[in-house]
Amino acid sequence: MKIKQLLIVAVLSVFAFTSCEDNKKKEQEAKDKMEMERMEAEKEATKEADMKMEQEKMEMQSNSIAAKAMATADLSTLVSAMQSAELATMMKEDEGPFTVFAPSNAAFAKVPKATLDKLMMQENQADLQTVLKYHVVAGEITSADLAKSIKDNNGTYTFKTVEGAELTAMMKGDKIMLKDGNGKTATIVQADVDASNGVVHVIDAVVMKKS
Repeated sequence: MKIKQLLIVAVLSVFAFTSCEDNKKKEQEAKDKMEMERMEAEKEATKEADMKMEQEKMEMQSNSIAAKAMATADLSTLVSAMQSAELATMMKEDEGPFTVFAPSNAAFAKVPKATLDKLMMQENQADLQTVLKYHVVAGEITSADLAKSIKDNNGTYTFKTVEGAELTAMMKGDKIMLKDGNGKTATIVQADVDASNGVVHVIDAVVMKKS
């Protein structure tokens, strides 16, 4: 009788152990499944976030300062200059914001051809970068901002360019003018061309820092 009871206890013990192991196995499988689903969800979320970021980047670049300049026929010389100076990528991809005083084709036509041709040469890239960066200001400055700053500073407003040298803004009637380091002036002929990474003001002359 005792042997029979012991056998029953042993069988029940084995059954209980097996059942316990099965439960543990099922719990582990459930955990593994949940972990896999979590990882897949994270992977999908990361993929969606990357796609959204790439889309936003493409939208930003398509409306960037460089893109706006490329889409404007009257700024084709400036675009060529930016490409020669390897600044087009900065104006396309850098989030900025920047304010660009963009010389029109007519403005570049006022520069002696020999001087312009020399600046466009590969060996003079650093000089061309200096000239172009003198037309760029960190931060977004609208024409209204400029007009207010001119008024608040007794008729002239001096600010630093990305190149490091300064430009001075003033009013002439209802037009905003810029005076460069050599005392020469340029007039804003088209203001507030909005871009994803700043604003563009078209000017009628190329400004130069003090030589």
